[in-house]
Order: sequence, then structure tokens, then C-alpha cells
Amino acid sequence: MAGSVPGKGLAKGLATTLKTMVRPAVTEQYPDVQPELPPRSRGVIALLAENCTSCMLCARECPDWCIYIDSHKETVQVEGAARARQKNVLDRFAIDFSLCMYCGICVEVCPFDALYWSPEFEYAEYDIRDMMHESDRLGEWMATVPAPPAHDPNGEPAKEVTAAERGGRGRVTRPPR
Repeated sequence: MAGSVPGKGLAKGLATTLKTMVRPAVTEQYPDVQPELPPRSRGVIALLAENCTSCMLCARECPDWCIYIDSHKETVQVEGAARARQKNVLDRFAIDFSLCMYCGICVEVCPFDALYWSPEFEYAEYDIRDMMHESDRLGEWMATVPAPPAHDPNGEPAKEVTAAERGGRGRVTRPPR
């Protein structure tokens, strides 16, 4: 290697080491000091059981098959209806967090807003069998789900607001000629 100075790489490495040694440490003492999480951070999946209709979309779309749903049908008599209707009733909703890869597909595909991201991240267990969380534990995390972000004042108004301002249900009025 013509023109290279012997030991140049070693000198660069030592310079980097010296710079790092004189800088103050930025290590957070986690158990004593809670970390400051970014807004809307993802920790664990929370369940709003009242909204779940047992449609099974979340369980079918889960790539890890870690969502377990059991339900049964009940007959509901609706006043004024000619015949009784069938309604799914949720018996069991469980997520095995030892299998979950936290992709969020289940939260995205839920058409009834029954699944949410909670920023809770301290739910470690000593036994892997305890990572199966049933609906009661998933429901407890709903209290920690942050409110959705406010609507951008410079953005487009919601479709419902636009329709209401027009005075109709999606009716398009043409400007006069």
C-alpha cells in the first residue's frame, strides 16, 4: 500500500475512544426512573369488549395466530321485527403475547374499534405460560389508551361535517350558471 501511514487506523480508533470516554453517560436508570415514551407509543394491545362482535377478523388476519376467540349465538327478539335475530356473544378473547410480534394488524383490521394500542410495556412474567392474557386483563389496559390526536385545524374537515354544512346527506348541489 503505497502512500498510507502505518497506524493511521489505530490512531482514529483511539481518538474515537477518547472522545467517548470524556463525554457524560446518558444511561437512564430504568427501574428507578421511568422512561419518557414518545406520544402514541405501542406497548400492549388493549380490548374494549363491549365493541367486540366476535367477527374473528383479528384472529384470521393475525400472522402468528396468537388471538383466541370463543363466542356463541343468542337469539334476540327485536320489537317490530317479523322474526328474531341472531347475535354473537363474546365468551373468551385472549392474546398470547409470547407469540405476538406486535405488528398491529389486529388493531388495524378491527372494524368495530375493539382493539387499541396501550403504551403499557411493563407486563413481563417469570413463566411463559402467564403471557396468555384473557379479556379481563386486556380490558384493564383500556384506561391507559391515550386519546386520539386532535384534528388538524389546517386539514380538510371531516366528511360528516361537510355533508352537514351542505344541508343534506351527501347531496351534491350544483352552483348556479
